[in-house]
Amino acid sequence: MDPGAKEGDAAGAGESGRGAAAAASSGGVVVQVREKKGPLRAAIPYMPFPVAVICLFLNTFVPGLGTFVSAFTVLCGARTDLPDRHVCCVFWLNIAAALIQILTAIVMVGWIMSIFWGMDMVILAISQAERRCRAAESDLH
Repeated sequence: MDPGAKEGDAAGAGESGRGAAAAASSGGVVVQVREKKGPLRAAIPYMPFPVAVICLFLNTFVPGLGTFVSAFTVLCGARTDLPDRHVCCVFWLNIAAALIQILTAIVMVGWIMSIFWGMDMVILAISQAERRCRAAESDLH
């Protein structure tokens, strides 16, 4: 691999189905990058896009409030990256994240964490919508 290439470049190359096929046919190496999430981050629920945007908005103006609201979406059936954990455990992990954001907002850390948490919620909502679109397209063919 080129020493000047960044890790993000490898992830971007793997996103395109044609790019990966071309690399494999020309003898190149396909690299897959997976992010390892901690339990708090993995507990962020996959919500519908409008709900995720509302949670981002709440987290932006009242640190931890959007995270607190998102905890209840887990009780309503929202999926997370912790499928082996019980729903109540994931709910309490989200409540803990909200409390951390609220308590550390005084020193700005919680406010910044809260905004990033809300952005992660929106990113997860978009990725879930894209996954559903691809699944619907493959069912049609």
